[in-house]
Amino acid sequence: MKKFETIFFLIILFFSIFLGTGLSLQKINPKTVYHVYLKGKSIGIIESKEELEKYINEKQQEIKEKYHVDKVYLPEELDILKEITYDDEIESIQEIYKKIKDISPFTIKGYAIKIKGIDTKDNKGKKVKGKDQTIYVLDKKVFSDAVDSLVKSFIPEEEYTAYANNTQKEIKDTGKLIENIYIENKITIKKQNIPVDQTIYQEKENLSKFLLFGTTEKQKTYEVKTGDTIEDVAFNNKISTEEFLIANPSFSDTNSLLYAGQEVTIGILKPQFNIVEEDHVVVREEKNYTTETRYDNSKYVGYNEVIQKGSKGENKVTQKIQKVNGETKNVVTVTTEVIKEPVNEIVVKGGKESNYGAGYGTVVATKGQWGWPATCASISSPFGWRWGVLHDGTDIAGCGYGSNIFAAQSGTVVQSAYKYDNGQYITIDHHNGYYSMYAHLCNGCRYVKVGDNVVKGQVIGAMGMTGAATGVHVHFAIWQGYPYRGGRALNAMNFY
Repeated sequence: MKKFETIFFLIILFFSIFLGTGLSLQKINPKTVYHVYLKGKSIGIIESKEELEKYINEKQQEIKEKYHVDKVYLPEELDILKEITYDDEIESIQEIYKKIKDISPFTIKGYAIKIKGIDTKDNKGKKVKGKDQTIYVLDKKVFSDAVDSLVKSFIPEEEYTAYANNTQKEIKDTGKLIENIYIENKITIKKQNIPVDQTIYQEKENLSKFLLFGTTEKQKTYEVKTGDTIEDVAFNNKISTEEFLIANPSFSDTNSLLYAGQEVTIGILKPQFNIVEEDHVVVREEKNYTTETRYDNSKYVGYNEVIQKGSKGENKVTQKIQKVNGETKNVVTVTTEVIKEPVNEIVVKGGKESNYGAGYGTVVATKGQWGWPATCASISSPFGWRWGVLHDGTDIAGCGYGSNIFAAQSGTVVQSAYKYDNGQYITIDHHNGYYSMYAHLCNGCRYVKVGDNVVKGQVIGAMGMTGAATGVHVHFAIWQGYPYRGGRALNAMNFY
């Protein structure tokens, strides 16, 4: 009996203390709530996640109108965790909304397109890691249409359409077949919520501009002056004629006329990924004749007679050509069929009282007097500006690895070495203020050394792809003055 009284007393005491604290029995019952975290920091507890989502969607009419969407979602940095609690400090949906609306952007449904960067080399030959980037769109079609537009910037629309529709014409004599077109970068597309503080492309035109120039800002323009040509405007503004035509699609080719006061775009292209075109090409290629000079010592210096007129030969050449963003990167000659052999020109000159054989000071840098430096004539990249950088020579490709490289004029070798960008290269001083350079020779293929005297047409090396080269070719350059030491690069093709 005494034990029962003790237990009863303890029960009465417990309830007396419990009721005395002002607590209710209701507080003993747990409740389901949602704990809200912004950027990892707690900002409050709410009763309903759905109510917060609904409230945000109702309040953000401006976002829905701007992006033409039906729903606005929670910020990416907002986490809402379901919890069981006894705490009654519940905040209103309105209070939580105020805390997040000016701190973290709301989101809308769309697509994140991730473009993997491609590693390159800087001007010192060091590896530069490619930059990855993400582009946001609401509709995947906007991206596919922009890519289609970019492709047509580098590949003529008729050719691209024929390739896409499998309606290319068969090559009967000469011509081109596109064998493949693809994007070199790895691209992934994922549907997700996009923060509205990001650039979100809704129109093909804006995205196309970004993919071509790397920005949607207005490009630099130039007002045409009297006498300007497309070549002049492009070169003087450090872009290639190809870049000019891409930036100004209303012009069909470099022969299109300009008029004074006309405004043209001269923005430098910066494609956001690499569009690769692989072609099968058959061309008829002229083969230059050489001029054979004979001296008649019975005739005075100044006497000049052509006893056999020269004529060019012709080859039919089949090549595989790879282009990246419209720029030829590699040329491989598959076959060469000789259609007509060249006939050399023979010239007789007077040698009486001349200094013939005394040195190389008589070399003249005039058009038509320079020998071709390679066994083929395909120019993969001409002299001029491209991507904002001056390409100071002419790239000749398609001759094949190890094919002969010839001295374009007589002179003395002043450089025969390796450099990270030129690779294996040779420079010749022609003793009249002009120098010629031959770069990207194959390893072990420099056949002359510094101090050697060479004559026009002499084999001095062999074609390769050393240094900053993406394919087999020779970078042939003519300079007025010593190359890269105060000299000025000239367009070598002006000498032929």
